[in-house]
Amino acid sequence: QVQLVESGGGLVQAGDSLRLSCAASGRTFSSYAMGWFRQAPGKEREFVAAINWSGGSSYYGDSVKGRFTISRDNAKMTVYLQMNSLNPEDTAVYYCAARRFVTTTIPTEYDYWGQGTQVTVSS
Repeated sequence: QVQLVESGGGLVQAGDSLRLSCAASGRTFSSYAMGWFRQAPGKEREFVAAINWSGGSSYYGDSVKGRFTISRDNAKMTVYLQMNSLNPEDTAVYYCAARRFVTTTIPTEYDYWGQGTQVTVSS
């Protein structure tokens, strides 16, 4: 069982940066692939980024490539999402998710989810 708690969201202006954190509980965090997803009102949940269990491989959605960076610290049981050059289209609730062993970009394949953190980017 893994519990996930996101933090770091807020209201920023276009061009600003934010760093989201996702703190995990459980003894086997290092065996989980982690992902970030987002959902804007009236839209489907969108893949943002994912990272494998060791942090050696990462994947990004096309809309955030070159602007967002996912990382993890297994000793702190935390995964991060550094978001740079934010624009209003990035406004959404951001969720982190965990899946045992296998990294995936498909939200339905994740086993555990956090409650989400709101990111709002004003123009």
